[in-house]
Amino acid sequence: MRVLRTPDERFADLPDYPFAPHYVEVPSGDGARLRMHYVDEGPRGADPVLCLHGEPSWSFLYRKMIPGIAAAGYRVVAPDLVGFGRSDKPAERSDYSYQRHVDWLRAFVEVLDLRRITLFCQDWGGLLGLRLVAEQGDRFARVVAANTFLPTGEAPPSDAFMAWRDFSQKVPTFPTGGILQGATTRELTAAEVAAYDAPFPDESYKSGPRQFPLLVPISPEDPAVPANRSAWQELERFEKPFLTLFSDGDPVTRGLDVPMQQRIPGAKGRPHATTSGGHFLQEDCGEELAQRVVAFLAETSAK
Repeated sequence: MRVLRTPDERFADLPDYPFAPHYVEVPSGDGARLRMHYVDEGPRGADPVLCLHGEPSWSFLYRKMIPGIAAAGYRVVAPDLVGFGRSDKPAERSDYSYQRHVDWLRAFVEVLDLRRITLFCQDWGGLLGLRLVAEQGDRFARVVAANTFLPTGEAPPSDAFMAWRDFSQKVPTFPTGGILQGATTRELTAAEVAAYDAPFPDESYKSGPRQFPLLVPISPEDPAVPANRSAWQELERFEKPFLTLFSDGDPVTRGLDVPMQQRIPGAKGRPHATTSGGHFLQEDCGEELAQRVVAFLAETSAK
């Protein structure tokens, strides 16, 4: 496996992102090791809030949420998925699979030995994080799912997702920062757009972002479907607190919060909410999301 590593200078002077970098190594799947970057803020001995980003973002997406959650006394851990952010980037698209992403993330959680986790997951953060909740439920105390789902290929994908999938494969230059702006309702600054472009010096670094849309199961024959179906069986027995916080302006995931509310026991009676914003709701209402997460933690910890 040939691996690219974005030069550190690409991440200098990022707006509102003062967090020190941390790194761990995980097995690549072919005998080598991959370096994963993560943000680690708040008291180290506190219960962790694990913030998982999606496509094509990185932990920069959580810069508005991290301070508020850490200030409330929780440890906030926000990794960059392999292929994204400051983490290593396998160079070939064939290096990426749904299962490998699950394996890399599982190894990350195990290396840090995270327990009593509150998962906050959005986009691919949910497609991966919910698999871990199903497989290692003893490590998780509660879940907050935002603009995400765990697909099994039965329901036809939305027109918005298929348009995005088609665009991601055909566009000559994959415009990472522009994609974030296009799925965010507020106007990003030039520095913020540049921060989303920073992990990818050129197109050779973008195999992960290019491949991710093709890994979403859109038919029952997809190789990830059996594992996702098994995960749903576990989630349908998950009685720990489960909250959905979706936005009102995301055509890709609109309505997908309802099946989770109906099928997951821990979601019953929770203060599910719909915020304003686009697909990347962390950009549009990050501070509000942090407040809601802290309130959810306080409410469910007291019981």
